[in-house]
Amino acid sequence: MPEIANSMLTRPLPLVVLASGRGNTFAALLAAQQSGRLAIEIRAVLADKRMAPVLGLAEDAGIATVALRPRDYPDRVAFDLALFAKVAGFAPDLIVLAGYMRVIDASVVAQWRGRMINLHPSLLPKYPGLHTHELALAAGDREHGASIHFVTEELDAGPLIAQVRLPVRAGETAESLATRLRPLEQELLVGVVKLIAAGRLLYTAAGPALDGRTLDTALQYDPATGFGGL
Repeated sequence: MPEIANSMLTRPLPLVVLASGRGNTFAALLAAQQSGRLAIEIRAVLADKRMAPVLGLAEDAGIATVALRPRDYPDRVAFDLALFAKVAGFAPDLIVLAGYMRVIDASVVAQWRGRMINLHPSLLPKYPGLHTHELALAAGDREHGASIHFVTEELDAGPLIAQVRLPVRAGETAESLATRLRPLEQELLVGVVKLIAAGRLLYTAAGPALDGRTLDTALQYDPATGFGGL
């Protein structure tokens, strides 16, 4: 599977979204597309739950949806192969995992290397996997946040692209922390997809590259200034 071309894109970036839940992050991408803030074409939303609310949001916007149930397949590999066969049918240049709650088989991930990004609610490499807010609070962290990375075969360990941070308040709960982080996650994702859609942010063998230069560290997103004027 080819990587995103190393050139300025002259058409909206075709992408698909994989999600499992309410669809708040998908809604942020859709709003940015509809307002003209993002030069993207969301071609489909795919879910692993037929009743996932995100599917209704997509259908209301006239976007194709696909829902497959893992229990209808003999194992994870069979499910992932079926799901990503559907993905391939929409010919995306980018796959966005936005609240997709399943681990994808390594053999399937390898076919899409450099063309799939994930939004994860922690400051990776801290707290891969689930329950990130609870883990941050249990550790007494003074700072929490979210990360976007290219997806590789190892869970939540692909090359980091960008992060957004927020301070942990006294008396914080996992629910309050998640609520405060959610809009920042959405802004972070829109900012990263904007760079990809412009052809400025690419996946390379050396790691993510911005404007032709490999990133030594993750980009830091500031809600007031974005990526510092990029």
